[in-house]
Amino acid sequence: MLIGAAILKNPPLMVMVSDAPFDIVVTFKLLGVNVSSDLKWNTRVEDISAKDASCLYFLKQLKRAGAGLSDLLNFFCTVIRPVMDCASPVWHSSLIIAQTKVLEYLQKRAMNIILYHII
Repeated sequence: MLIGAAILKNPPLMVMVSDAPFDIVVTFKLLGVNVSSDLKWNTRVEDISAKDASCLYFLKQLKRAGAGLSDLLNFFCTVIRPVMDCASPVWHSSLIIAQTKVLEYLQKRAMNIILYHII
């Protein structure tokens, strides 16, 4: 992966190791976190949103099945929150306002499911 605007404008010649060329990629997954060459976190936030959407659906099903408050909070703290917090020291300070709002919205949805009655 080449990082930075200057490198992307004038990419170096193909890098070879043991007569095998390296592929240049735009994004890659490192320890579960999608890193892009422009160091923007759109892919990461989309990944979190997709994973948490299915977990929020399951949280609703637990609530409808009559799970107690402590069980719902436990599910949030052990299943949903770790997805949001995974490697957050690396990427969270670089989020734009819209991305932060997406993550806050997911947390608010979870709290609304846990604390309020579902109709």
